[in-house]
Amino acid sequence: MALRIPRRLSHVRETGPPERRQGAVLKRVFVAPDPGRLRLRVSTRAVLGISLAVAAAELAGLSLTASITGGLAALLALFTVMDTTVRAQALTTALLPVAGFPVLALATTLHDRPLLRAAAWLAVVFCGAYARRFGPRGHALGIFAFMMFFVTQFLHAVPAELPSLFAAVALALAAASTVRFGLWCIERRTPPPAAPAAPPARGLARATTRQAFQVTAACAVAIAGGQVVSGERWYWAVGTAWWIFVNTASRGETLVRGFRRVVGTVVGIAAGLLVAVPLAGAPAPTALLVAVCVFGIFYTAAPSYSWMMFFVTVMAGLLYGLLGVLSSGLLVLRVEETLVGAAGAAIGVALVLPVTTHAATDAWIRRAVACVHRCTGAAARRLAGDASADPAPHVAELELLLGRVRMSLAPLTHPLSPLRARKARALKVLALLDVCARETKGLAAVAADPHASHDARLTAACGRVEAAVHALVPPGPSPRPAASALTEAPGMPQHHPGAEAALGHLHGLEEALAALAAPVRTSPRAPLVPA
Repeated sequence: MALRIPRRLSHVRETGPPERRQGAVLKRVFVAPDPGRLRLRVSTRAVLGISLAVAAAELAGLSLTASITGGLAALLALFTVMDTTVRAQALTTALLPVAGFPVLALATTLHDRPLLRAAAWLAVVFCGAYARRFGPRGHALGIFAFMMFFVTQFLHAVPAELPSLFAAVALALAAASTVRFGLWCIERRTPPPAAPAAPPARGLARATTRQAFQVTAACAVAIAGGQVVSGERWYWAVGTAWWIFVNTASRGETLVRGFRRVVGTVVGIAAGLLVAVPLAGAPAPTALLVAVCVFGIFYTAAPSYSWMMFFVTVMAGLLYGLLGVLSSGLLVLRVEETLVGAAGAAIGVALVLPVTTHAATDAWIRRAVACVHRCTGAAARRLAGDASADPAPHVAELELLLGRVRMSLAPLTHPLSPLRARKARALKVLALLDVCARETKGLAAVAADPHASHDARLTAACGRVEAAVHALVPPGPSPRPAASALTEAPGMPQHHPGAEAALGHLHGLEEALAALAAPVRTSPRAPLVPA
């Protein structure tokens, strides 16, 4: 089927010369948008919270091992707790010890029993991944439990150290909470929008259940392979396999994330050879550079997973320097273990209940289109005089959904992707969805204007948008308010100047949705034929 692009949308075929595209990539990595300087503030707050946590452990006279454990606990509390309200975030933070302390005790007790230790860690891996079904709280608690097991391997902690480890974690969470909920509560000023809920599913059809089996299989391979490479540092392979599965949904996403992790680790090792090895654990400069790495982890987490892993790797090298075990050979071993973990993740996602990139992407695209429909309907009712209709929440939801579409399409749009036809199709879909988002945002802005009112032409325009949506996503059981709401507003002017902008946005939506039909409804491997 030929792709027919309306004249108004013909510009979306242009991807620009290679130099321009490369410049755009660099801009996204180094000068990524930071509305309200939120990432800057969150990163600075993280440095403050983690520094306070480590200082509290040191002032309490705890060991270096305990101080590092406390710093990691504070980092996890500030990084992984992402509930939508401050109250929920505080509760999740308070529950972290409930998930972490038993795992700490178990891991230290089994430190010298390799088989039981491996079995226990795999059980923690499965439960931690399965807990993601309970939303942000389960996600955070699962990660915290896993990392408490990891840190005991990293520090070779033994049962005698448990009291100091418990104290350090408790002090760290108290310090992080003091900063996050007391001294610098960013969330009160900029509440995060709620993430769109996934459609209900049962059994192995549920994404979290399926991923729990995948990540457990991946970590089992990582344990075995990591032990072959090194009997002492094998846990790095397990950590790699686990983190590759965080925030991924398809086979392609997981493989791309593994590639980016390897790239970030290799570059971080190179930096560690130049920085961490010469420092040899000198306290003051090491502490300063660790603070820089913490800032970098938080600041780059959203725009670039590779750069986040770069800072994680450099920080790990600096911590090994503080422990007095850092060497160039150890850093090279880290790369080898990372490769083993990435291979384990690839095996797990490819062989255990795999989900194709097309299946995951198609689901997110359909949800985005359905959200466009909801936003259009709410805007239409608002323009018809319904003051209770508000398209703004749907616009925020659409932005989140488009983020998930971009993430799911990342394997196809990656510069190294060999699938040219699918890459062109993915870029076309992203361009058209961006048009939908822009027109929807503009329509919502017009609807919010109290001077905008009903225009008879909007009825037909909304009906055409609704038909275009239903051509992509079959209508559900919900009512169809987009067109009917406007026809129920008698006595309104037939041609209001304020409706001209709304008509323009509706026409743009109609064209973009119509153009989406070809790349969405035809075979993902078929080449696009320009009009």
